[in-house]
Amino acid sequence: MMSSRLPPQLPLSTLPVRPAGQPVILGIVGDSGAGKTTLAAGIAAIFGPERVTLLCTDDYHRYSRMERAERGLSPFDPQANYMDILEQHLQQLRAGRAILKPVYDHSDGTLRAPVYVEPKDYILVEGLLTYSTRAMRDCFDVKVYLEPEEELRTAWKLRRDIAKRGYTEDEARRELDRRLRDSLTHIRPQRTFADLVLSFRRRDGSVSPVRTNNLNARHILRPTLPHPDLTPIVEGAKNGIRLELARDIDGKPVDVLEIEGDVEDRRAKAMEDLLWDLIPEAGHLRANLGQYLDEDQHTRMSHPLALSQLLITYHLIKAAMGHYAI
Repeated sequence: MMSSRLPPQLPLSTLPVRPAGQPVILGIVGDSGAGKTTLAAGIAAIFGPERVTLLCTDDYHRYSRMERAERGLSPFDPQANYMDILEQHLQQLRAGRAILKPVYDHSDGTLRAPVYVEPKDYILVEGLLTYSTRAMRDCFDVKVYLEPEEELRTAWKLRRDIAKRGYTEDEARRELDRRLRDSLTHIRPQRTFADLVLSFRRRDGSVSPVRTNNLNARHILRPTLPHPDLTPIVEGAKNGIRLELARDIDGKPVDVLEIEGDVEDRRAKAMEDLLWDLIPEAGHLRANLGQYLDEDQHTRMSHPLALSQLLITYHLIKAAMGHYAI
């Protein structure tokens, strides 16, 4: 077993200084229906709306839904998006400057009037193509890729598209099939650029794929960030939370953190306390983590989701303190 450890604390005088006014930027990329918006909203709730700017890169679609259909394009195709404007806007936000952001209305697939967006302390950017260019990737302090179990993602996407985006079930299923090639070509290769790959998976095949409280969370922790030392939690643990050395799909060594959906409350609380203790500057941000709406629109809580949100928050706080290279 191997645990990822932060490097020894340096004297304050030797820590890098973050430029005044430069926000911390988190990227969340994944296939359609992977849970990007849910994860971003949960992290935003920790910091509060007065400190967070949320940016969905779907707003940079070049065409309406009808126009894409006429051209035979999917929203996964860079040609169907204003990639150059997105790149410029990320750079502007990184520099602490406001943007005039386009707007795509998912409820009917139309383009709306742009809106004025100012950067706050933390900017959470979620979307499909955000790691597509080196210039865009350089704008992020922390990069996450969401990779849920495919049956789970399909169920989430169908439910969302039918309930919120005006698709019939047949239309939603046809869109899934139509977009697969572009997903393999344009979306999934971005996985390689992430600091953390997060996968939600069912505990067994008999469990309903849409019940988030039944899901395990699997984190691939790459050495591009100094991940926290979780040894006090995982040492001797056989159930609930595990950390192991493994090989990623490219053969490179990574730490893999597994959080089971039925982890005991006390063990989840111990990991939560450990992470908050590692960022005492953020103790005032403690909040109800891991909340989500189930298929009946009831608020529920998931320990794996909560701890995943908190682990990402840990990295954002460390970046804000100047502990990570800029």
